[in-house]
Amino acid sequence: MEKNFFVKSHGLGNDYIVIDAEKVDFEIGDDFIKKICDVHYGIGSDGLLVKYHSEIADFRLRIFNPDGSEAEKSGNGLRIFCKFLYDYGYTDKDEFTVETKGGVVKAKIEEKNKYGKAKIITVDMGKAIFESQKIPVKTEKKEFIGEKITVADREFEVNCVSVGNPHCVIIKDNLDEEEIKKYGPLIENHPIFSNRINVQFVKPISENEAQILIWERGAGFTYASGSSSCAVASVLAKKGLAKKDITIKMLGGQLKISIDEDWNIRMTGEVEEICSGVLSPEFIESGK
Repeated sequence: MEKNFFVKSHGLGNDYIVIDAEKVDFEIGDDFIKKICDVHYGIGSDGLLVKYHSEIADFRLRIFNPDGSEAEKSGNGLRIFCKFLYDYGYTDKDEFTVETKGGVVKAKIEEKNKYGKAKIITVDMGKAIFESQKIPVKTEKKEFIGEKITVADREFEVNCVSVGNPHCVIIKDNLDEEEIKKYGPLIENHPIFSNRINVQFVKPISENEAQILIWERGAGFTYASGSSSCAVASVLAKKGLAKKDITIKMLGGQLKISIDEDWNIRMTGEVEEICSGVLSPEFIESGK
C-alpha cells in the first residue's frame, strides 16, 4: 500500500473516506478534514474514517465529521471501515473488534461479492441508553421520552437515546425533507443538548418496518445513517410501536436492526467501494 493511500466507500449513499494514520506523512487536523470532505476542494464525503493502533481491540477507528468535529460512533462508517480492513488485508478473519470513541464493537463479514470483497457486514452497535444524563440531555427527568421542546416557531415531541452517540427521534405521520432540513439544525443545536444531537424524523409503517429522514450532527442532511437506524429502532421498541427486529428504510436504502432483551443492538447492511487512490503532495500541502 502506497503512502497517503485512501479509499472512498458508501453505505447506502452515506459515503466516507478511509485512511490509515500510520501510512500518511502529514498531520490529520481540522483544516485537512474539512478540505478532504469538501466536494469542490477535496474528494467530497460525509466524513473521514482514520485507522489507528488499539490497545483494547483488534483495531481503532476515529470518525470525523465534515466540519472537523469527532463523532463517537457511526453505523455506516463502521461497516465501511470494516470493509476496508478486510479488503486491504489488515485481517483475514470474518469476525473482529473495533475500538471507537463510543466503545468497542464487534463486527462480522456476512457476505462477500464476486471479487472476494466484503459486501454485507453486521456490527454489534452496543447498548441503547435512555438515561438523560448519559445521552446527554439537560433535564431533571430520568429519561427524555415523549417530552416536548420548542424550536423557533414549532413544538416537537422528542424521544432521546444514546447508541454510543446522542439521538433525538421524532415520530411523524408524514415525512417532509424540507421540514427536517429547516428544523434539523435547530434541534441539533438546541441548548438542552449540551453535546449537540443527531435528529431523525420517523414514520412507522408496521411493527417490522419504519421510514426515516436524517439530520446528522456535524454533517447535515444525509441519505442514510446506521446509528440513526439503531436509535429509531430502540425508541420505537421502547414505545411499543415496533418489534425488536425491524427494517429501517432510508433514502439511500435499508438496514436490518435487531435488539435483544438487554437493549444490545445489532445492525446488518451492505457496503460498496467507490474508488481508491493516492493523495497528491500539492493537496496535502494546501490542506495543512
